[in-house]
Amino acid sequence: MTAPEFPPRLDGTGRRDRLMSTLVGVGAAYRRLARYSGRRRPPVRAVDRTLPLVVTTVRPEADDVVSLRLARPEGEPLPSWRPGAHLDLTLPSGLVRQYSLCGDPGDLSHYRVAVRRIGAASGEVHTLKPGTKVDVRGPRNAFPFVAADSYVFIAGGIGITPILPMVRAADARGADWRLVYTGRSRESMPFVEELSDLPGDRVWFRPDTEYGIPASGVELLEGVPDGVSVYCCGPAPMITGVRVDLELTGAKAVYFERFSTPPIVGGRPYTVVLRRSGHTLAVPADRSTLDVVREVLPDVAFSCRQGFCGTCAVATPDGGSVRICVDRGPAVLEL
Repeated sequence: MTAPEFPPRLDGTGRRDRLMSTLVGVGAAYRRLARYSGRRRPPVRAVDRTLPLVVTTVRPEADDVVSLRLARPEGEPLPSWRPGAHLDLTLPSGLVRQYSLCGDPGDLSHYRVAVRRIGAASGEVHTLKPGTKVDVRGPRNAFPFVAADSYVFIAGGIGITPILPMVRAADARGADWRLVYTGRSRESMPFVEELSDLPGDRVWFRPDTEYGIPASGVELLEGVPDGVSVYCCGPAPMITGVRVDLELTGAKAVYFERFSTPPIVGGRPYTVVLRRSGHTLAVPADRSTLDVVREVLPDVAFSCRQGFCGTCAVATPDGGSVRICVDRGPAVLEL
């Protein structure tokens, strides 16, 4: 390796050499100071963004669906949010679940969520009473509402929750919009009455019981104009149908949010090693690492099962992490 070449001295006094020596000395002193400062610097502490809230109202919205209003105990304004945002709700049992905000972003006196009873966590939500204290984190937004000239909103059942504030925002903005709202029956579809105060020519209620069969993607997308932005939220079969048939439309942009675990498509089997517990597990092509790990470690933490909340992230020996609900492939995990 050759030594770097410096410009020649300015004159015979050695001024250039003295300048370089000074710079080298300053650099060395700075490095020593940085090492000392780093040793004395206090460790970085994680910021606790938990909000202690209280349930103020529990209201039935449809068959097996209730809405909750959550507020600060002293009534202070809550952090702002935008349509599409959700909360991480910690229940009294310790279970954590994500629920979309479905109230008015302009009213920060409370948050509103709606929950359908489908499992242990949602069943616990249905037992909450006014005055119950809960913790939330957020709001966070994995389903952002982007400004556009025209929209088509497609909601299935409880999938109306993130869509509802988007519809209100589009209407207030004066944008061209249309809502297609489907479900098993009108009685099972939350917020039907609330949506009825919007222009009737813009809202299509499409219960299966009134049409005989579930809607296909082609039916839900009928009449979608070119250049429109499509927002879709609901059960996996509905989203799949819409995604397949979108190719037949001239939609400009498409946004989806699902409330169930995304299906594994084209998966391959692999092996994971749990270093602490000593297990070596074979993960089939059609299952997630989380599903298989829970068979031997049933208390492993998880929440959204879609890869964005980070609850299920597990450290690896190289200092990285794996989100075991969605990340696939062989790995050594600190479990």
